[in-house]
Amino acid sequence: MQAETVLMLFCVWMAGTAAKMIQPRGHKLEPYKQTRSRRDTRMEGGGGQKSGSPIYKRSPDLTKNPMTKSEQLLRIDDHDFTMRPAFGGPPIPVGVDVQVESIDTISEVDMDFTMTLYLRHYWKDERLSFPSTNNQSMTFDSRLVKKIWVPDMFFVHSKRSFIHDTTTDNVMLRVYPDGNVLYSLRVTVTAMCNMDLSRFPLDTQTCSLEIESYAYTDDDLMLYWKKGNESLNTDDRISLSQFLIQKFHTTTKLAFYSSTGWYNRLYIHFTLRRHIFFFLLQTYFPATLMVMLSWVSFWIDRRAVPARVPLGITTVLTMSTIITGVNASMPRVSYIKAVDIYLWVSFVFVFLSVIEYAAVNYLSTVQERKERKLRERLPCTCGIGNPDEMMIDPQITGYGSMDVNTTGNYGIPENGGRQERILAQVALNDPQITGQVKASRSYVNIWIDTHAIDKYSRVVFPGAYVLFNIIYWSIYS
Repeated sequence: MQAETVLMLFCVWMAGTAAKMIQPRGHKLEPYKQTRSRRDTRMEGGGGQKSGSPIYKRSPDLTKNPMTKSEQLLRIDDHDFTMRPAFGGPPIPVGVDVQVESIDTISEVDMDFTMTLYLRHYWKDERLSFPSTNNQSMTFDSRLVKKIWVPDMFFVHSKRSFIHDTTTDNVMLRVYPDGNVLYSLRVTVTAMCNMDLSRFPLDTQTCSLEIESYAYTDDDLMLYWKKGNESLNTDDRISLSQFLIQKFHTTTKLAFYSSTGWYNRLYIHFTLRRHIFFFLLQTYFPATLMVMLSWVSFWIDRRAVPARVPLGITTVLTMSTIITGVNASMPRVSYIKAVDIYLWVSFVFVFLSVIEYAAVNYLSTVQERKERKLRERLPCTCGIGNPDEMMIDPQITGYGSMDVNTTGNYGIPENGGRQERILAQVALNDPQITGQVKASRSYVNIWIDTHAIDKYSRVVFPGAYVLFNIIYWSIYS
């Protein structure tokens, strides 16, 4: 009997133990959100909250409610967004600011520039106002832009422009509860820039990017820079290979079209100064060296024709190549550029050095021919001991049967001028050849020392070229 009682108590204990082990498996877990809400409710009611550490409950915001569609919140279907805000009333002000990201290229040949920028518009459209307890804005992409009214801005005098679309359209729309709108887009535009190249490459260019509404006149839309000149911001890393960016500034003007009326136009001006060092190395220094090389012929003997002629021709052809290379990379303008003046003046100096040798060679030939004729007219001068004594003593009249050519070279240096004076003096002492004396005297008067041309050219050519450089750089620098 006692054994049965003990066995019964053991079975009851085992049954109770088994029931406790099975109960957790059948227990249903509560969702995390319900558990968190119950915990937050207990904490708000004071259960388990420690003194001195209050916890504030965040008020719900309809803009962040996933159950509310943005189009329903903005009431897009309730309004006609093909009309501008406050249609029929005063013009709607649209503020603009620009962030210049980069200036990509500037082309003198095409007379244009390419710029990438962030263009932002600010206006107020009360039709887009929505209720919000904490005054938080809503941000959208390009899909909502197509359903509401946005300013129809375009770039005046632009050749090409596009909105970046990698990885999606670079467009942002931000709407505030009171109806204020921020519309931003990233654009690359290629626009005209009328350059004045009369001082090229020592020039400074000012290019402008013009922004204007295409459809709305100043009666419907008033464009303005949102913060004046501070509305234009630039990246500090902007740099160009050929230009130094001096300054950016903004202006506002009215543009008139005879068919449609007056429009507000915004201008972005930027001033560029060209770097000169590249052109000094590639254009000015080679041209100067060619001119200096042409002066070497002045120190070469006039009888060395194979040396002086190729030197002159080489320098002329090299200057022609430099001029052609410079003009190949420039637009075909109808006025003279500063670089053209320098290159063509240098070309003239090189050309004149060739002409100088031609003049020297021609005058030398003429002199030799006239000397030969003069010797043929003079009588025989045998017995002359010293030609210098003949010039001192006018009574010397002795003549012999010496050959005229021998007389012309006897004791006389290579200087043609001294040789001619001696022969003319001999003729003056013979009264029987008075007619020949007059002929020789006239020949003495027109005689030119050909060696003196080279001597003067060594001074005149460098001096004139240095004077030209002083005047040129004082005007254009």
